[in-house]
Parts: sequence; C-alpha cells; structure tokens
Amino acid sequence: MSRITDYLQANMCQWRHDIHRHPELGFAEQRTAAKVTALMQEWGIETHAGIGGTGVVGVIKRGSSARMLGIRADMDALAIQEQNTFAHRSCHDGKMHACGHDGHTTMLLGAACHLAQHGAFDGTVVLIFQPAEEHGKGAKAMLADGLFERFPVQDVYAIHNFPSVPLNHFIVKTGPVMASEDNFEIVIEGVGHHAAMPHRGVDPIVVGAQIVLALQTIVSRRIDPSENAVISVTEFISDGTVNVVPNQVILKGDTRSFMPEVQQQIKHQMRLMAESICAANGISCQFSYDAVFDSTINTAPEAAKAAAVARALVGDAQVSTTFEPPLTSEDFAFMLQAKPGCYVLLGNDGSGPGGCGLHHPNYDFNDAILTTGADFWVRLVETELACR
Repeated sequence: MSRITDYLQANMCQWRHDIHRHPELGFAEQRTAAKVTALMQEWGIETHAGIGGTGVVGVIKRGSSARMLGIRADMDALAIQEQNTFAHRSCHDGKMHACGHDGHTTMLLGAACHLAQHGAFDGTVVLIFQPAEEHGKGAKAMLADGLFERFPVQDVYAIHNFPSVPLNHFIVKTGPVMASEDNFEIVIEGVGHHAAMPHRGVDPIVVGAQIVLALQTIVSRRIDPSENAVISVTEFISDGTVNVVPNQVILKGDTRSFMPEVQQQIKHQMRLMAESICAANGISCQFSYDAVFDSTINTAPEAAKAAAVARALVGDAQVSTTFEPPLTSEDFAFMLQAKPGCYVLLGNDGSGPGGCGLHHPNYDFNDAILTTGADFWVRLVETELACR
C-alpha cells in the first residue's frame, strides 16, 4: 500500500526508536522536546518551545487564508519497567513508552517534515507536541499557557494507536470516544476500641464495608442502564491492628463515565450515600472527589471530516464510525472542550508489535502504521486547508 510519506519510513523508524530508547515522564520530556524542536527547525518550521512546561508547537503557513488547523501528539512515557529485549528497548529503568506516544510523536514529525517541504495548502497548520498526557495535566498546562490564544486554531485533531484493532484500520466516532476519570477519597471517622469489646466503639471497617457495597448500587440502580459507568473502590486503609478496632478507615478509588451529567450524578450519589451511612451509624466522614479527566467527546462535523480523510486513505472497509468506546481516559478531552475536533483511533494490530495491549511491559508501537498516521495528517491538512 503506497503512502505519500513512504520515503520517510526509515527516518521515522529511527526517530521513534530513539524516542523509545529514551522515555521521559510527564513534564520531564526535555530530551524529547529538544529532539522535536531541533528536527522542526532543521526543516525550517517556526518553532515555539516551553509551552505548558515542555510542550512544543510548530507553525507552517502557506498562502493567504486565515484558516488555522491544530494537530496534537503526546510525548510522555509511563513509569513501567520494560520487559522487551529488542535493540530499541528503554535504557532507563522504570520508564518506558508503553502507550505509543513515541509513535504518535513520530507520525506528527513525519507529517511536519513532508508538509514543510512539499505541502500544498492554503492556511496555517499548528503542530502541537504535548507533555504529560498520562496523568491528565499536560493539555491543561498548555491551555493555561495560552495555547489557543497564541495559536487560534478553528479545530483540533489527535490520533491514538489502538491494539487489537486490525492494522491500518481507523475508528472515527461522533460523540464520546473516551471516558472521564475521577478519583475519590472517603475518610470514615469511627470510634476505635479493643477487638474483644467492639460494642463499646463504632467500627469504621463495618461502616466502610457498607459504603463499598452501597456504592455499587449507583451504577446498577441510580443510573440509566444505557449509560456506561463504573465505580471502583481500589484501596481500603485502616489504622487498626490485629486486636484493635481502628478509629479511621480510608476508602479510595476511581470512577468512569462518558457523559458530564452522569459524572455529576455519580459524585452526588456517592457523597449522599457515604454521609448517610456514616450518620446512620453515629459517625461522620469527609468526602473528596477529584475530576482528573473529562470525557473525550468528538464534534460531529469534525468527526465526519476525519472519517472522509481516512476513507480516502485506506478505503471504506477500513474505517468504522461506530464502536463501543472503552472506559479509558485521555486528556485531549480538555482541548476538545476549548475547540471543536476529533480524536481518531488507528489500528495497531492484535498479533504483531503492540498487540499485547497498552500499558503492558511488553508493548511496542507498530512501525507499520507510522506512514499511515503521517499520511492521514498530510491528507487532513491538504483537504481542510485546500488551495482555492
């Protein structure tokens, strides 16, 4: 299958393998940002570094049109010990590119190289290399640093590779495509006592167990079954010991949903249940709820544009516009709250490199989709910023 950017395949593999060998965690992407900056400057691209910490933006302008299009890639790695043995495995213990951000960065670099040298379009393309996606802080940091005030794009797009989806198969969906992620903590203040005389206190472990079970009824009995959501208590911590009923129990966990109204309903119902159960037992609790990621929601016109570009690239049979979105999260959501746009999924294959799944110590991005992603970006730019 011929690609516009096939001539860059060897270079792109080299760039990706180098980035993979040197993974950097969120807001510490100094080497990666420097590499991105140096390459874009080599190609004559106007480059702005240090946006939102370690973010980098490239600007390519052609013609006279005021139309401005944003394309985003993420650069950060994960705190995972890589178990691969190939030559480009991580050289930093406890850090690896287990989510494919090395590939995302490389695909955008490939598109940048081609557009800078051969791009036929009228307008401005803004190339956004974002830090710190994994913990939901990088997009917010770039936005707070004036990203869209300095580079006022009309719409913005991103690609994420997707293991288990066939190679070079695109998924482009209108509406929610990734879930929100909220973290909660419930501190239950009981009355501790000797384990032989629990009736003289108020056992926060029993109260905590009641809360854990009650929280599971929110999704099954309080939320419309057609709305996907999950509440997971992942930590149950006490200050007791083998023969002492504790004074305090801390419950921590994670919730996921797609629609903002469901997200708010979960928060309200959780607080109500925790406080009511504690009050019924004559004790109190402190409830805290932190919205880390909002739901990633594609706008319909932009999703239609992205789907059309994907079909032109790989054919109708290789593009899906309906699928059951996963309850994983993505901080591109915050850019989509600021601008219309689309988050696209690109199949990474279910059997080759990366087929084991994201965030796995044996994951590797599939180099076979590098030119597919780069070509998608080139075609999107030249379609949306078409010369008149």
